[in-house]
Amino acid sequence: MNQAIRNTWIAVMLLFVLSLGALSYVQFLASEDLNENALNNRQLFREFDLPRGAILVDGKPIAESEPSEGQFKYQRVYTDPELYSHLTGFYSLSNGSTQLESVMNEELTGQSQDQFFDRVINLFSGKANEGASVELTIDGELQDLVYGLIPDGTLGTIIVSEPKTGNILAMASKPSYDTNKLAVHSSSQAAANMKELLTVPGLSPYRNPATGNLTAPGSTFKIFDMVAALESGEYTADTVLKNPSSVTLPGTRTELKNFYGGNCSAIPEATFADIVSQSCNTPFVGISEKLGKAPFEDVTERFGFGQQLEIPMRVVPSVFPANLNPAQLGQSVIGEFDVRATAMQMNMAAMGIANDGVIMQPNLVKQVIAPDLRVLSETKPKEFSTATSREIADQVTDLMRGPVKNGTAVRAQVPGLDIAAKTGTSVIQGDEGLVNSWITGFAPADDPQVAVTIVFEKIDFKTGSSLTSPNLKKILEAVFNQ
Repeated sequence: MNQAIRNTWIAVMLLFVLSLGALSYVQFLASEDLNENALNNRQLFREFDLPRGAILVDGKPIAESEPSEGQFKYQRVYTDPELYSHLTGFYSLSNGSTQLESVMNEELTGQSQDQFFDRVINLFSGKANEGASVELTIDGELQDLVYGLIPDGTLGTIIVSEPKTGNILAMASKPSYDTNKLAVHSSSQAAANMKELLTVPGLSPYRNPATGNLTAPGSTFKIFDMVAALESGEYTADTVLKNPSSVTLPGTRTELKNFYGGNCSAIPEATFADIVSQSCNTPFVGISEKLGKAPFEDVTERFGFGQQLEIPMRVVPSVFPANLNPAQLGQSVIGEFDVRATAMQMNMAAMGIANDGVIMQPNLVKQVIAPDLRVLSETKPKEFSTATSREIADQVTDLMRGPVKNGTAVRAQVPGLDIAAKTGTSVIQGDEGLVNSWITGFAPADDPQVAVTIVFEKIDFKTGSSLTSPNLKKILEAVFNQ
């Protein structure tokens, strides 16, 4: 009998230990995986019944949860949704969440480490956990301005940032969409609305074009060429280079020409400063042959190509292709072939030159604020990389003054304002007459306060060029009250 009791006791204890271990595993080790499992709706349903924190611009909510009498206690509501959709993303019962709604979910739901003690107090008081608010670095008036500069029906992105802090003051893209359509409580309606949005040409509600679209940067890539050439010691602004109207790419019969819309055909020889000003292509093939691919691989990596970056949303790494032969390198150094960059990457190029060669970490979040208005966290400026030396950055700045003074960016001129910029046009193969139009730069050139990047994708050259330099002028006039 004693043996039977002993065996029963052992069996009960084993079951107890097993149950305790399973419970501990579920509660602590596997909780995050279970909560994030796409098949687990319980966590999502629970979140929809809690007061989710707001996303703020200039202290005012652009996304907030309002009391609801519907299926759930709260309804996510977006103010000026088209203006901010690519930043906030959406918070949807049937479509999940994206952008800031996704990456800042712990803060917005009150589950971050900074809110641990608040959760403990709420556990004993019986109060529901409230989410913290996330305040952005965005300037609302500037955001509204740049969004309005992108015509409806175009694929355009504009970024304005502070080179000395990395703070993003404006980031807008079109086409945009109404995030409220995806926040509805009806799963069937949200699914139908998503299906409708996916029919809009050039729009993906799951992607922010500024951080997710990889586009051939054209001659804006020559910023990196300038750095590589000047660092080599083989070139200065006064170096005279041959500038034929076309060259044969090394080892091929393929011709590379100066851009048909430029003034380069009139200058068979020119200084390095002049070819930058007029954005001539053919001299850069010669530079690539002389320097080889290694300097360009090194420079682009220092500026962020191929690097992981979060702002806090993830930025798709820009691409400078590996294992290039001389012909491919000749095409790549003018921002063609398989070179691809995001608008955020080219804004970082401008920020790096503007900030004496140091790129500050781009950032969208100013601070996180508790429901009782305590500041839980505040983002401090930090370095992303040292892209080049101050001396080289100063020389590149001088070269980038040229396009605005008497080159391809003269329409960006603002009287009394010293501006450095580089334009770019990349021809889209297979789409006759369509190009990607770029400009990236900063002002004032001698003490930069803002860096601006503008890109229009899949657009005709005449329209694209009318939307880059002239819009840079309008943005700088607004920023500096000119």
